Amino acid sequence: MSGILDLLNSDIGRQMVNGLSRETRQPEDKTSQLMSMALPLIMGAMNRNTNNAQGASGLMNALNQKHDGSILDNLGGFFEGGVSQDQKADGMGILGHVFGGSQNNVVKALSQKSGMDSESVMHILQIAAPLILGYLGKQKNSQNIQNTDGLSSLLGGMMSSNGGHQKQQSLIESILDGNNDGSILDDVAGMVLGGSNQKKSGLGGLLGGLFGGK
Repeated sequence: MSGILDLLNSDIGRQMVNGLSRETRQPEDKTSQLMSMALPLIMGAMNRNTNNAQGASGLMNALNQKHDGSILDNLGGFFEGGVSQDQKADGMGILGHVFGGSQNNVVKALSQKSGMDSESVMHILQIAAPLILGYLGKQKNSQNIQNTDGLSSLLGGMMSSNGGHQKQQSLIESILDGNNDGSILDDVAGMVLGGSNQKKSGLGGLLGGLFGGK
C-alpha cells in the first residue's frame, strides 16, 4: 500500500505543490517541505477520528458524496485563475472537522517547524485540504472500500507505510489534544517527552521526532 508521503513524489503531488506555491506565493521547496509535514498530521487526525463511529461515518459520507477523487483529475482547472472562494471555504470546513479545536495548535506547530508564518501555513492548508481528501477518496474507490472499518484500515495502512506509525500517531494526538492555551509544549511534555530534559529541545525536537528532522 502506498504511504501518504508517496503522494508528494507523484505527478499529482508535484502539480499540487507547484499550484500551492503559486497560489500562496511561497517558494516551491518550502511549500513541499510544509506539505511533507502537514500530510501526516492531516491523515493522522483523520485516522484518529475514525476511532469513533460518528467520526468514521462522517468521513465516509464526505468521501462518498463529494470527495471522490475527481478533483485530482483537473488540477490545472482547480488552480487556474486562482483557487475559488468556495474551494477555500470547503477547505476551512474540512480542517475544522479534521482538527476540531486543535487547529491553531497544528498551524503553530507547522509554522515553527517550517519557518513559514502562520497565515501562510493556514492558507496552504485550507487549499490543500480538499485535494488531500480527494486523494483519500481516490484510494478508497480504487480499493473498493464500502464500510468504515475498511476506511480505518486504509488510513492506518497509509500511515504505517511511512514507518513509525505508533510513534507518529502518538505525537500527532499530543498536538491535537492540546488545551489551546498557546503552549503546545506544556501539553506535550508530560504526554510524550515525559517531562525529561528533552523538554528543552522545544517544539522543534517534538516535530523533529515526528518528521525525521533534528
